[in-house]
Amino acid sequence: MPVGKPTPQTIATKKYEKKAGWMSKSYKLKREVVEEFARACEEEGVSQASQLTKMMKEFVEKRK
Repeated sequence: MPVGKPTPQTIATKKYEKKAGWMSKSYKLKREVVEEFARACEEEGVSQASQLTKMMKEFVEKRK
């Protein structure tokens, strides 16, 4: 559960994320790479999260 005094919406969101299998990851990357990736995603009209998911899945499939 969230720390502090979470609102009912925060609690509901966390509950949904856990049930649906969502998780948050944090990575440290070079600023230039992150900014260039963000620009490329914006130019292509895709979200960064969807593009990262696509690339991760492709990498995993290639390894099988």
